[in-house]
Amino acid sequence: MNIRRRNNIGLPMLSIILLALLGAPRVIAHDLHWVDPHGIINRLLVFIPPIVWILYVLGKRHHVQHPFLPLLAIGAVYGLFLGITHQLLWNIAFETPPALGGNLANLPAAANSFLTRAFAFISSIVTGTVVGLVCGIAATVLHPLVKVRSRG
Repeated sequence: MNIRRRNNIGLPMLSIILLALLGAPRVIAHDLHWVDPHGIINRLLVFIPPIVWILYVLGKRHHVQHPFLPLLAIGAVYGLFLGITHQLLWNIAFETPPALGGNLANLPAAANSFLTRAFAFISSIVTGTVVGLVCGIAATVLHPLVKVRSRG
């Protein structure tokens, strides 16, 4: 199997995975409490990877005619990595495990843990996909400008 082969998305899967991994340092730094969530380092870790994604995809304009789908894919893979990392660092990130409230407050501990982890994982995938969606929209708007600029 040729991992560098382009798929219908327009980028090799290896490129998608590596670009998505650019977001991993922020997740790790956040979960391990290495950075202030409101500090400049965290903000750089939040915004630099998606900017790099957009610049990379726009720079591949000869191979990527429509930047929306590759960026959505990068975001979805980032969300998958986000979810996996949160699960791996769960016990370090929380001094006490999150607990459900309301009608679910009396669930057994195992059920509570399963539900909170499952929803956190799904939420991570959705979050990553939304980041990819926003990047895809931004790149779609910028794409014609880059094409015109490269011709002139």
